[in-house]
Amino acid sequence: MQITMATILRRSNRFAVIVFCICALYLFATLLPRYKEEVPKPRDYAYVPSSFDWSSLPQRHPVPDSEIASLPKGKPRDLPKVQFAFKADKSSIGKARAQTVANRRSEVKDALLKTWTSYKKHAWMSDELTPVSGKGKNVFGGWAATLVDTLDTLWIMDLRTEFYEAVAAVGTIDWAETDQTACNFFETTIRHLGGLLSAYDLSGETVLLRKAIELGDMLYTAFDTSTRMPPFWFDFNQAKEGTLRPGTRDPSAAVTSSCLEFTRLAQITGENKYYDAIDRITRLLDRTQSSTRLPGMWPTFFDMVNLQLTRDNDFTFGALADSLYEMFPKMYALLGGLEPVYEKLYRDAMETATKHLLFRPMVPDQADILFSGNAYVSQDSGVRLHPEGQHLACFVGGMYGLGGKLFNVEKHIEVGEKVTRGCIWAYDSMPTGIMPEIFGLLPCPTLEACEWDEKEWEKKGNKALKKGFQNARDPRYLLRPEAIESVFMMYRITGNPEYQDAAWRMFQSIRKATETELAFSAISDVTAQGDTAKSDSMESFWPAETLKYFYLIFSPPDVISLDEYVFNTEAHPLKRP
Repeated sequence: MQITMATILRRSNRFAVIVFCICALYLFATLLPRYKEEVPKPRDYAYVPSSFDWSSLPQRHPVPDSEIASLPKGKPRDLPKVQFAFKADKSSIGKARAQTVANRRSEVKDALLKTWTSYKKHAWMSDELTPVSGKGKNVFGGWAATLVDTLDTLWIMDLRTEFYEAVAAVGTIDWAETDQTACNFFETTIRHLGGLLSAYDLSGETVLLRKAIELGDMLYTAFDTSTRMPPFWFDFNQAKEGTLRPGTRDPSAAVTSSCLEFTRLAQITGENKYYDAIDRITRLLDRTQSSTRLPGMWPTFFDMVNLQLTRDNDFTFGALADSLYEMFPKMYALLGGLEPVYEKLYRDAMETATKHLLFRPMVPDQADILFSGNAYVSQDSGVRLHPEGQHLACFVGGMYGLGGKLFNVEKHIEVGEKVTRGCIWAYDSMPTGIMPEIFGLLPCPTLEACEWDEKEWEKKGNKALKKGFQNARDPRYLLRPEAIESVFMMYRITGNPEYQDAAWRMFQSIRKATETELAFSAISDVTAQGDTAKSDSMESFWPAETLKYFYLIFSPPDVISLDEYVFNTEAHPLKRP
């Protein structure tokens, strides 16, 4: 075969092109990172031990090793799916919808970035940022509550630079360094411990786990009382001296809502002492559930000195009792269905609540919505319903939905939807588009639709509000997440895009009414026309919960799937087994 000069030249040119491409690719790969923002990769961040080791403190009321309850053993059960079977809509309408949802997600992320940037600039390592005056404020021990609470939100929103900067700061937190004499056991557990465990579950950063163990050992000391029940206030000196006492009138939620965090800590570390601590609370609830004044539920306040849970006569899903109930289906899921007591506690409590706490408001259009009120029990008049709604109680929709899916109770999913739609209705009803903290409604006699009674409205209703409202007794909005929590949950459970649209209306209203130059602030009156009065307060649950749920409802459904995670009451996703 003859090889001509032209052939040689053509082959040489091809070889030169190949060499050029290889060199270009090499230069592109080596030089491009210099022009990109440096994003730290996961690594073992510096860990600075706290100045006091709570695990070294001897227990004054120890549990014998033979009596320590262990995590349930065995392979997790194949639990029913919680999430709707979403399918991608590849039509032109579906693609346009997907772009709209992505744009909404981006706007929520912008709100988080604004919040975080101002916190970093004006209140770094403080518990909270004051969003009007731009200062730091310490209300939770001074242990950087907003920073710790926001860790998993940063991760979920793919803000890795901000996340790793926060992780490095977490490694320096000293749980013994505080100018306060006590901490709120409940708030520290759900915000700090929950935040650390969730961020560890998502990222695997070991410094987060080490700080979680330090804090877990401190909070475990709260159970070192004569009844092995924790106090509402964890007094540091009393804990060190062995003189801690639980209260005789402690909020039921505060002393019963640490189950998820201590269980997850036990699962990760293999230390059953954490699980034993909360299992004792669960067994107490189980023993007393049928003997309260409203069998199936527990009163708002507990006497934990005498283990008396049956004396008081007021019952609610609202303030002071809320998270007591939401933990039941979540604990069942977190334990892989291996502890049946949580299904029993849930079913009995919901049967009572559906009968005595839920009510349908009387409204002109007979909207098929429900709210959760308060029940009072007396020997003279029996059970009396007070038809007062609370923003805090809006989590109830998601709780019913989750329990309905996990325990195959279709009726509960319907109830969950009606309660969630009720909260959406309350948002849409206000001049600002935001639900009040506490408000009264005109109730129907049953959960079925009832005719509108104009005379009753004229007599009892507030003419300045939408028909159906008696009052807005507490008209504040504190940047709370409970309504969007249930809207998110019901969207993921049902797949109904109407929940996304409702969430967008809520977000726009909240942003308009609460945004400041620096971040976002609680407001004093959601019934106000025009400008709202800002109260210069932004609790850490704003980035930890409210913005997280808004972001997730506009995210692909596999981002923090409800079949893979359970959320603690501070919206921290914990990995299911």
